[in-house]
Amino acid sequence: MSVQIIENDGIPEYAVVPIADYRTLIEKAEMLDDVAAFDKAEAALAAGEDELVPSDIADSLLANVNAVKVWREFRGMSQVALADASGLSQAYIAQIETGKREGRIDAYKAIANVLEVDIDDLV
Repeated sequence: MSVQIIENDGIPEYAVVPIADYRTLIEKAEMLDDVAAFDKAEAALAAGEDELVPSDIADSLLANVNAVKVWREFRGMSQVALADASGLSQAYIAQIETGKREGRIDAYKAIANVLEVDIDDLV
């Protein structure tokens, strides 16, 4: 790589490189960012701070299937089990899942806690 150094009062201020070298440097820097993001994600998975979500779950969420229902079924829970664990009634859970009721924020917090997801994943 050929580099031209431009100085100001004897202090290096700029480095000029051929465009091909510049593009190579940018590509390598982006690759390093990708590797760092991958390593961070892999560490979060290994530490149990994150989980992989199967594509059918993501597809259901993208298709606007009720998120409470999607996550409840993914966790292998019945409405009754979710209701018991969250301190809510089964009827209330059913109303949230069918869209007949919006649900209170404290209810979503309790459901999110039981399903081990962020409240943002439900609303």
